[in-house]
Amino acid sequence: MNVISYTTVKQFIRKHGDSKSPLNSWYRAASKAKWHSLAEVKQSYPSADLYGRCTIFNIGGNKYRLIAKVDYRAQVIRIREILTHAEYDKDKWKKDCET
Repeated sequence: MNVISYTTVKQFIRKHGDSKSPLNSWYRAASKAKWHSLAEVKQSYPSADLYGRCTIFNIGGNKYRLIAKVDYRAQVIRIREILTHAEYDKDKWKKDCET
């Protein structure tokens, strides 16, 4: 999968240093993956879930959420946001996933 964009990951890591290892692990795994469906994503990330047009990944033992739009046909993951669990619970991210 082509993951767009690592800049989002780097920016989040600058604010939340403890997210570096789990986010980089996710990024490496997602970049090497050839997922064609959410079922295939769940083989690697069983807690991944779908909300509207977004796939939600739990990162760092459920401490962080990575929200992405996944285009299986084009093999592209577009990271929309990375949030702390508290930010995620505010549901502000949902609007982008509904369109």
